[in-house]
Amino acid sequence: MASATHRPPLERNPSLRADPGDRPDLRRGSRAGRYALLLLALLAGAAAAWYWWQHQAAEPPPPAAPVTVREPAAPAPAAPTPPAAAVEHYPPPPPEPSPIRTGPDVLAALQQLLGPARVAAFLQTDDFVRRAVATLDNLGRDHAPPAAWPFKPTPGQFQVDAPSGDQASASAANAKRYDAWVTMAESVNPAAAAAVYRRMYPLLQQTYRDLGFGDRSFHERVIQVIDLLLASPEPARPPMLQLPQVKGPYPLERPWEHYEFADPQLQSLASGQKILVRMGLANERRVKAVLRKFRTELATK
Repeated sequence: MASATHRPPLERNPSLRADPGDRPDLRRGSRAGRYALLLLALLAGAAAAWYWWQHQAAEPPPPAAPVTVREPAAPAPAAPTPPAAAVEHYPPPPPEPSPIRTGPDVLAALQQLLGPARVAAFLQTDDFVRRAVATLDNLGRDHAPPAAWPFKPTPGQFQVDAPSGDQASASAANAKRYDAWVTMAESVNPAAAAAVYRRMYPLLQQTYRDLGFGDRSFHERVIQVIDLLLASPEPARPPMLQLPQVKGPYPLERPWEHYEFADPQLQSLASGQKILVRMGLANERRVKAVLRKFRTELATK
């Protein structure tokens, strides 16, 4: 931007400014006249001030207006403080006489609970406790990486119906992929599972600490995540899915692993809730029934 041209400040009345072209004698006469006028103005002001002071001294001042003293208003009663929301705490299970503290003990307890064949078919037994603790916590978060799951991936691939461009819906046949897993979960005795959990709890809590959660209670996190899963929505029909937008010249590889819910509310669910919804309504309700029984055992012992 070009700089503005400097201009001298404007005087209040340019017509009173002496012109440098005037004669010196006229400039002196003009200045003398102004001094005379200034002296007359000062004398007139002094006379007016004397006149005002004499009259003020002769006349008594008007009575002051009565001052009304008002009583201070009573303070409004304070609104009652609402009672603080009750925070429900779940103490960790009491120590068991035979705690599970080693990897071989963990494997033996799982085989006793499920049977060796089911353990081999469904579970990732290497570093099982760390996998279980990390996945349980992740089910209540945005993402639960499958590489950390304590169970083996469901065979086959996610199936969709009527793909139209990037839009599709979960296939009803897709729910059959989870039948064996849900049937296995239903066959586990909730009381026996809770007993194994209590024996394993010192190891679970220590692993939770080692993962960076400090002194937080793993038991309370278990209850919290179970309650979150039980609150998962139950869509009456398979929800619509869409593929994420990919910027670049290369198409999305293995698209069945990248489908998202078209409904923003479903897509904003925690990872465990999304898994339940993707399993289909019937399977979701069956899993919730298993979780309710297990939670009852945890909360009453």
